[in-house]
Amino acid sequence: MSNIKGQEYYISKRVGRAIMDYKMLAEGDKIAVAVSGGKDSLTLLKILKDRMSFVPIKYSLLAVHVDMGYPRSYAAKLKKYFQKIGVPYHIEKVDTLRKTKKKDINCFWCSWNRRKALFEVSHRLKCTKTALGHHKDDIVETILLNLFFQGEISAMLPKQELFGGKITLIRPLAYVEEYMIKRFAKEQNLPHDSCVCPHSITSNRARVGKIIGGLKRVCPEIKTNIFKSAQRIKKDYLL
Repeated sequence: MSNIKGQEYYISKRVGRAIMDYKMLAEGDKIAVAVSGGKDSLTLLKILKDRMSFVPIKYSLLAVHVDMGYPRSYAAKLKKYFQKIGVPYHIEKVDTLRKTKKKDINCFWCSWNRRKALFEVSHRLKCTKTALGHHKDDIVETILLNLFFQGEISAMLPKQELFGGKITLIRPLAYVEEYMIKRFAKEQNLPHDSCVCPHSITSNRARVGKIIGGLKRVCPEIKTNIFKSAQRIKKDYLL
């Protein structure tokens, strides 16, 4: 990691630790990296690309962008970036937006359809792992979202097998906090875009994020505590 400097050094160390702790990678893996165009997924792609030069495990990357057909498309800008850093890429165009009523479009709808297309691409192009850009804040917020709004104790897993092992999801940014990604995106001048969906501002995830931010002032370790709570279930105290 001698050539890695600035914020990337700290992010790469945390990514390496998460990969080791959860055994995310194996020799010869072909990883489909989901790239939405936001700072998180672009950070993940750049970190995994740079780590290829010094980690002992050999793997390959395929950047995958799902073009949902929104008027403001990131595809052209992302193609240029993929070519610039020398990563093979695939743009998957889907037409679900055209077939859906405006009132039915929300964060869950968008996420579900994007994920469905991503899984199909990963399987079709014979990728062994699918990497998502969820970071520590996302995982912590999901734990509280499921508790508050679903009445269940569950979380995003750093590594998760789906469909009988046909799809293996990995989240290498699981130990990385969002503030680190913001700094990295600025340092690297990543060509990222913010979500233009009006639901993103008023979503329950945004509300939970504000709650955690408020509590952090009295409990600086709140994110780590919530993250670790999913690993410290005391079954004797469950109903």
